[in-house]
Amino acid sequence: MKREVIGALSISNELINRYPWLPSLKTIYKDIGEKPPTEFISEIFSNNNSVQIANRVLKIFEAAFNNMEEIPDYTIDNLNVHVYLLLKIILYALNNKVITNRAANLYSKNAYNDMERENSISNIYEICHDLDLKINFYDPPEPIGLKIIKDNREKLKANFSIHYIDYLKLASNLRDEHRKLTNKVLINGHVFVQNKTLIRLIQEYVRNKLLSEETDDKASLKAFINEASKIQGFKELYDKILILWEKRKEEFDFTFKLDISSKEEMVLLLPPCVIEILKKAEEGQNLVHHERLYIVWLLLALEYPVEYVVSIFSIIPDFDREKTTYQVEYAKRKNYTPYQCSTLKSLGLCMADKYKDELCLTGYGSQDPSERKKLKHPLGYVRIKKYRSDKGEYLAKRELEESEKPNE
Repeated sequence: MKREVIGALSISNELINRYPWLPSLKTIYKDIGEKPPTEFISEIFSNNNSVQIANRVLKIFEAAFNNMEEIPDYTIDNLNVHVYLLLKIILYALNNKVITNRAANLYSKNAYNDMERENSISNIYEICHDLDLKINFYDPPEPIGLKIIKDNREKLKANFSIHYIDYLKLASNLRDEHRKLTNKVLINGHVFVQNKTLIRLIQEYVRNKLLSEETDDKASLKAFINEASKIQGFKELYDKILILWEKRKEEFDFTFKLDISSKEEMVLLLPPCVIEILKKAEEGQNLVHHERLYIVWLLLALEYPVEYVVSIFSIIPDFDREKTTYQVEYAKRKNYTPYQCSTLKSLGLCMADKYKDELCLTGYGSQDPSERKKLKHPLGYVRIKKYRSDKGEYLAKRELEESEKPNE
C-alpha cells in the first residue's frame, strides 16, 4: 500500500515538544513564537522553570565545547520548546561561527539519535508531513536492491520515497558519493530511501535551522545584548557560556601541537589543500569522501597518532567515533599514499589559487622561473617547508652567534 504525503497537516503537541524545530511550532506555540526576543527572555526568567531551562541550555554548550556526541540527561517535555528558542537567541548573541557550528552539530545529532532510538515510522511520517515534503510511504516496504558483503547478501527495502527536489535540498551539504542521485533508486521523480537515510536528511534540516551567518550589524547586536543583559537570569547564563568558551577556545584554535622532528607548529608546514579541509572540519562542515580519505592518509603519513586524526572528525555532523576509529586504524595498517597534486586538482581539492600559496604556484629551486621545479606531491610541500624552516633557524642562530663575538 502506498500513501502519498503532500503538504503539512496537523501535528500533535507531544511531537512538537519532542522536536521543537518543526515548522508547526509557530502555530501550536503561536503566543511564544510571535513575541519579541527580549520579551520572551523576560518571561522565561520570571517563571518557576527558569533555572531548569537555563541549566539545560548550559548543558548543550558544555557538551558542544567538550566534543560530546549527545546532550547529557536530555529530557523530552514541554520545556524543550523554551530551551530550543533560547538556544537560538543565545547563538545569535554570541555571533561566533565556531560555537554555532558546534552547537548545531550537537543538537542535530541529538535529534538524529532520538529519532533512531524511537524507531517510530509513524512519527517520521508526521515529521515529513510537517516539513512539507513530497514523500510516499510504503507498507509493506519496497525492495530497492541487494547489499553484498563477502558471502553475506542482504535485501534492501525502503518504507519511504522522497521527491528528488526535496531530496536535493536536504542533501545539498551532504556531499558523500553514495548520496548522489546517480547512486540512488529513482522512480517517477522519487528517490527511495531507507529509514536511517531519511532521518539523516532530517538531521541536516535541524542543523541548518540553528546555523546562521555572523552578523555584520554590530550596533544592533550590541544593543540587543545590552537590552537582554538587563534581565538578570539571561546575563548570568550568557556570562557562564562566555566563561566556558574562554576556557576551551584555545583548544579550537586552528593550530597544531605536533611536529615531524622539531617543536614548531605543523600548521606552518602544511599545504593549503590540507589547511582548507582542516578549517572545514573545525567549523563542523560536511566533508566529501575524497576530503576525508586525503586528510586521513596525509596525517597518518606525517605520523600523527590515530586518536588525533579521529578527533579531527569529532564535530562533523555524521561523526561516529567507533566507525571512524576503525577506518583510521585500517588506513594506518594499509599505509595508503596520500593523493598527489595532479589528483587533488582533478578532484577540485587544490587550494593553491585560493590561498595564493607561492610554493604551490611558482614551485621551488632556481631563482630563474623557467628552471624552477613544480611540486608534484603535498608531502614534498611539507619537506620543502621543513627544510626552509630549519635553514632559516640555522642562519638566524649563526647570525646571533656572530653578533655576540667580541670585536677583535
